[in-house]
Amino acid sequence: MPPDVIALVLLGALLHATWNALVKAGTEKSLDAAMVSLGGAVVALPFLPFLPMPGSEAVPYILVSALFQFAYFQLVAAAYRAGDIGLVYPLMRGVAPLLVAATSSLVIGEKLTGGALAGVMTISAGVLTLAFESRKGGRHAITLALLNACVIASYTYVDGIGARISANAISYTLWMALLPPVLLFGWAFARRGVKPVARHVYGHWWRGLIGGAGSIGSYGLALWAMTKAPVATVAALRETAILFAVVISVVFLKERVSAWRIIAACIIALGALLLRLA
Repeated sequence: MPPDVIALVLLGALLHATWNALVKAGTEKSLDAAMVSLGGAVVALPFLPFLPMPGSEAVPYILVSALFQFAYFQLVAAAYRAGDIGLVYPLMRGVAPLLVAATSSLVIGEKLTGGALAGVMTISAGVLTLAFESRKGGRHAITLALLNACVIASYTYVDGIGARISANAISYTLWMALLPPVLLFGWAFARRGVKPVARHVYGHWWRGLIGGAGSIGSYGLALWAMTKAPVATVAALRETAILFAVVISVVFLKERVSAWRIIAACIIALGALLLRLA
């Protein structure tokens, strides 16, 4: 991978960790996640008139991506209700790039070099190491996390291909950001009622706006990188977000640093180095 691609993917990983920290710090995680999605759409809107429309071939990918994004946020909430985030998050984020690496040759005809494959597997192993930090959560939580890993791998393919055929990854990303909040808030209104949801949005709009900017920036950089490098390697390198998440959790959220987190951080850093050398 070229150095500039690696640098921008790492920047995206930092943004990803930041908006996840905002959601984690909130009191209503499912609504806060929906607000991040809405914030991303709000940030995208002013730029749309200055960008070309995605090619018509990319429209089906945008529609399918919205459905996968909706499923992703719903499964995140369900998995966090069923088990500890220290177990669920590493499983979701660690298994997904492994699934992409294992199937990329079949799905999109991309074959990884030995060094790139080693980097992907090392990063995934580092992320999965964090699962050993938690002992809370049973079979149901693990099942939900693994199911969501499949969803993550699926929308990685959908958006990776969509960004390539759209002829403009930035335009694709911004248009893709418009539909998920419609689905998420439609679901929230149906289940909670309009007034409670509107009250939460009014009180915490800043969280959604800041998180949304980080979310769309993070994913936009990843999709752009997927037009320059193999999807599987970009998907794996994105998971270095856990390194930034560890720093944020210690410095800002005042969480304890465990031995497992230190070991995982070292393994992930090694994987990122392998991808650079590959």
